[in-house]
Amino acid sequence: MEGVYGEYAGKLQLVMEKLVRAVEAYDAEYQRRYGERAYEHLLCRIKSEQSMAEKCARNGWPAQPAYALREIRDAVGLRIVCNFVDDIYAIADYLRRIEGVRVAEEKDYIRNVKPNGYRSYHMVLCVETPFADVLGQCPGQYFAEVQLRTIAMDSWAALEHQVKYKKRLQGVNLELVTAELKRCADELASCDLSMQTIRNLIREQTEEKT
Repeated sequence: MEGVYGEYAGKLQLVMEKLVRAVEAYDAEYQRRYGERAYEHLLCRIKSEQSMAEKCARNGWPAQPAYALREIRDAVGLRIVCNFVDDIYAIADYLRRIEGVRVAEEKDYIRNVKPNGYRSYHMVLCVETPFADVLGQCPGQYFAEVQLRTIAMDSWAALEHQVKYKKRLQGVNLELVTAELKRCADELASCDLSMQTIRNLIREQTEEKT
């Protein structure tokens, strides 16, 4: 039986590789200029056919390419984990300027923090390709989701997921747990701000000497 991505499954890898190459090129130029990396690490994945089929089902859609690749826009996913908050916005600006890529959606959960303390920068990119898409268009258009976070944001998100979604939480005071997680998120955000300030001071003093 044909999978949820159908004949377009192989194309997703090409879309992901195009974005990864672009981000790595940005990193190479950044290292040349500043002598340090533009981000701490880059993760990429193609959502498994099983996960995508389950997501289609949750939305009441059949597990078919038209829904998996157009209605749902995270078949291709990148997560870029940065050292500093300013790096997030610099990379987001770079992504907007990649040839053949346009921003379909943006959500800034750093300046507009979620009630639970979650912070991240989300982008949905529409990537133009030389091959056809599910609508029969050529050049085709494929979507990819990008999440940008600092190390602190990423660590908190991973731990929050692990803590809140374990079965052992049954009977636990979730209101207290939620409040403590929010407090931790705010403390980490304050640390991010302090580290950004320190880096800015170092760069300013370094530039003054050159």
